[in-house]
Amino acid sequence: ISRSRSARQWCEDEMPECEVIFNRALNRVMMNGRVALLLALGLIVLANCSPAVEYDVILRNGVIYDGGGMPPFPADVGIRGDRIAAIGTEPDSSGKIELDLEGLAVAPGFINMMSWANEALIEDGHSQSDIRQGVTLEIMGEGNSMGPLNDEMKREMVRRQGDIKYEIEWTTLDEYLQFLERRGVSTNVASFIGAATPRKYVVGYEDRPPTREELGQMQNLVRKAMEEGALGIASSLIYPPGSFAKTDELIALAKAAAEYDGIYASHLRNEASRLTEAVDELLVIAEQAKIRAEIYHLKASGRSNWAKLAQVVKRVEQARAQGLQITADVYNYPASSTGLTSTIPPWVQEGGFDAALKRLKDPATRKRIARDMLEGSDQWENMYHGAGSPQNILLVGFRSDSLKPLTGKTLAAVSEMRGTSPEETVMDLILEDRSRIGTVYFTQSEDNLRKKIALPWVSFCSDSGSLAAEGVFLESSVHPRAYGSFARLLGRYVREEGIISLEEAIRKLTALPASNLRIQKRGMLRRGYFADLVVFDPARIQDHATFEKPHQYSTGVVHVFVNGVQVLQDGEHTGKTPGKVVRGPGWKGEHSISGQAASS
Repeated sequence: ISRSRSARQWCEDEMPECEVIFNRALNRVMMNGRVALLLALGLIVLANCSPAVEYDVILRNGVIYDGGGMPPFPADVGIRGDRIAAIGTEPDSSGKIELDLEGLAVAPGFINMMSWANEALIEDGHSQSDIRQGVTLEIMGEGNSMGPLNDEMKREMVRRQGDIKYEIEWTTLDEYLQFLERRGVSTNVASFIGAATPRKYVVGYEDRPPTREELGQMQNLVRKAMEEGALGIASSLIYPPGSFAKTDELIALAKAAAEYDGIYASHLRNEASRLTEAVDELLVIAEQAKIRAEIYHLKASGRSNWAKLAQVVKRVEQARAQGLQITADVYNYPASSTGLTSTIPPWVQEGGFDAALKRLKDPATRKRIARDMLEGSDQWENMYHGAGSPQNILLVGFRSDSLKPLTGKTLAAVSEMRGTSPEETVMDLILEDRSRIGTVYFTQSEDNLRKKIALPWVSFCSDSGSLAAEGVFLESSVHPRAYGSFARLLGRYVREEGIISLEEAIRKLTALPASNLRIQKRGMLRRGYFADLVVFDPARIQDHATFEKPHQYSTGVVHVFVNGVQVLQDGEHTGKTPGKVVRGPGWKGEHSISGQAASS
């Protein structure tokens, strides 16, 4: 017994106080020989013969995937309050709710490593498209976060609202997250502070470096956000004003986040012709700021750049071997989605969106814009050029009712309908809609996607809102990744193609992102961890959303629990909203744990 790890683990798992009894028994074995051995065995047996325990929920006969990547095993799971209370065989125990899972998979709730649920959760906190895929934590804040905000930033947010309308009742990032929690959300929520947010707060939309004093103000905004629970700082370096930031500015902001053990995440400055240089910039920031770093939605965009993925993987793995903590995430589709504004050069948007609209009206400036759109450039990532053809640019999200009939049409089709060149059509549509216009770009390689899925340091995201197939969400089309990214991984790439095992996929959906973000007590099935769980059928889990008909829920997820509360029952939403704010390692609030991530 004294040499048996399995005996010790068995004892600890069976009863919280059993570790003390086990140690006492071992001491007696060592002191008193054979008689003490019998006494020690008796103590262990007595410890295990406690009266039947009652739980709030017992999940019986499931197949446990604990999140750590180990082979699955059959066991029951007992939930008490918002925590996992037991994992093992519980034949003599009872639960207020008992579910017989008949061999279904039981896993930690999935973590959406990069979510755009910011506004969607204000409109509808049920998070249907993600909950039905097993997601229990939304990580937000790419480039721009929902705080901190000054008065001008609040006015701009109101002006640029689309189909979803809301009052801005917060100023700081933490106030926004608390606003969601009070309003009611089914998933847990967490956020980075976007690197462009302190830039807009202090510098505005000017294309210039901050002064030394301004940079100090920006760093202090990052520090305050970290103390409020931000996970780190996240840049998005193809969109103005984030694209105006130079490397030294990003290093300075990352250093401020690193003071609180935060992570630097980045939509790289270029995912196309200068992809490898953009990765090198991220590695420089990580090294000089002494910070962990995450590549958002790793990709090589544009057919001529597909071969560069191998170089990127080599660079990252060399950096990891040298001690840098570099990771990445992907969504499971070969097409990206962003604004139609990404087809026009960044200089058009200096000074803000209203300034861009004025430039788009000027005939001489329009000629220059059209020329820049048609020419390849290493100075900015030209999504128009990278798509290869207007036929590969799908328009999915308009603000104006008059333009909504164009939803789901390609730029080539709209250009032909209007009798204008594709370049002129882009400028006209942005002017008429007065928005960025949601757009899908078919620029990636399916083979590259399979290679990325297999990388052990890659987790997964939707890079989309968490939506519902009803109400205001049907006013626009959307990339199918909003409804299918996680189910597609488990159905197509795990079950059908066998690219990675199911236990490895679950590790990359749970423990890996939780570890990268320094989130404690989530991402694993362990006693004492928060009871975020997903129960699904590995043989049936499947995405159904397509580019033509994206508003279709995935199937195969049977039950979902968030903080011990069931939000999905037999595949249907219960209407419950138990989601909480999950805060990062720098949180200085009540109940925070020094040096560790904390959750409220």
